Amino acid sequence: MTFRHLSIFVAVCDEGTMTAAAEKLFIAQPSVSQAISELESHYGVRLFERLGRRLYITTAGEKLLSYARHILNLAEQAQQELRSLVKSGVIRLGASITIGTCLLGSMVQSFLCQYPDVEIMTTVDNTKIIEELLLTDRIDLGLVEGPIHSGDIVEAPFSSDKLVLICPPEHPLAVKGKAVAADLNNAAFIMRERGSGTREVFEAALAGAGLKWRTAGTYNNTEAIKNAVAKSLGIAVISCLAVEKEVQSSELKAVEIDGLSLSRKFNLISHKNKFFTQAMLDFKKACLSDKLLKKQGNLS
Repeated sequence: MTFRHLSIFVAVCDEGTMTAAAEKLFIAQPSVSQAISELESHYGVRLFERLGRRLYITTAGEKLLSYARHILNLAEQAQQELRSLVKSGVIRLGASITIGTCLLGSMVQSFLCQYPDVEIMTTVDNTKIIEELLLTDRIDLGLVEGPIHSGDIVEAPFSSDKLVLICPPEHPLAVKGKAVAADLNNAAFIMRERGSGTREVFEAALAGAGLKWRTAGTYNNTEAIKNAVAKSLGIAVISCLAVEKEVQSSELKAVEIDGLSLSRKFNLISHKNKFFTQAMLDFKKACLSDKLLKKQGNLS
C-alpha cells in the first residue's frame, strides 16, 4: 500500500467512477482498476460493490476513505513542513576561540538580518574541538583559524588574520618598538591550550625559525591571556583582532616581529559528505563572499 494507491482510491470515491478518476489523475483506466484491486487484496476486503456500471462504496471503503484523507493530508503537511525547514531551518555553527570572540556575533547578526527565518545555534571552542564536532555531526559548519587535520573536512578561506606579539608597555621589546625573531629565543610565553589554532601556528612559526621558548602559563581564554600579559606574567602571541582595544588604550603594546611569518587564514569548514540545506548554502555563500565581514574594517 502506497500514497499512490490511496490517492487513486480517494479520486475514485470523489469522482464516482474509475474512468473519471483516471481522467482526473491523467493515468490510464486499467491502472486505476489495478490500484483498487491491489488495495482490496492488501486489506482483504471489498471497497466497492460493482453493480452494473456503477460503483457503490462499502462500509470498509467508507472506513478506509476516512483514514486515506487524513493520511494524504498529513503527508502533504509533512512535505510542506520539511520544505519550509530546508528553506529556513536551523544551522549548528561552531567557531574557534579567536573567531568566536572577535567576529562570530557580528557575522551571525549580519546573516540573520538577511535571513530572519533561520535559527543559528552557536558553539565556541578551540579548533581541535570544532573539528571533532564536525566529524561527529554535532555541528553543521565551522569557522576556524587553526590547521585542520582530517581528510574528511573541506576548507574554504573567508578572511585573513595576523598574529602579533603583545607585552606590557614597559617591556624592553615594547620600548624598543620592534623585534626580530632572535629576540624571542627562550622567552617566557603565556600559551593557549593544546588544540588551539593560535598555539599551533605559533609553535610552527617558532620551530621553523629554530627558536625555543618557555611556557609561563597555559590558558584557554583570550581575555585571561591579555590580563596575564598586562600583569607582566609573560608575553604572548595573539590575533591582532583580539587586542585592538587594549593597544588603543595603551594597556598592551603590539610589537611587529621581523623575520617571523605569523599570518594565517580564517576558514569555513564542513564535512565532505554533509548534506547542505538551503539555509546552510545561504550562510556559506554569504560568508565566502565577504558579505558578513564587510563591516569588520579591522581585517588584514
